[in-house]
Amino acid sequence: QVQLVESGGGLVQAGGSLRLSCAASGRTFSRNNMGWFRQAPGKERELVAAISRSGHNTYYADSVKGRFTISRDNAKNTVYLQMNSLKPEDTAVYYCAADSDIYNTDYVSAGTRYDYWGQGTQVTVSS
Repeated sequence: QVQLVESGGGLVQAGGSLRLSCAASGRTFSRNNMGWFRQAPGKERELVAAISRSGHNTYYADSVKGRFTISRDNAKNTVYLQMNSLKPEDTAVYYCAADSDIYNTDYVSAGTRYDYWGQGTQVTVSS
């Protein structure tokens, strides 16, 4: 079982930056692939970025490539999402997610399945 707690959201002006953190409990964090999702009002949840358990493989949605960077610190059981050059369309609730370590893969893609979710943190970008 993995419990996830996000932090770092807030209100920022367009062009600004925020860094989200996701702290994970449990002893399997280094074996979990991790992802960041977001959901804006009236829209479906979408995958923003993902990182494999070793950190060697990452995935980014086209809408955030070159602006967002996902990273992880397995010693701290934490995954991060550095968001730069923020736009009003980045406004959403951001969720951290982890896959199950039973999948035993060190690879992420758009199709990675996630089994554990955090409660979300609001990011609002003003124009």
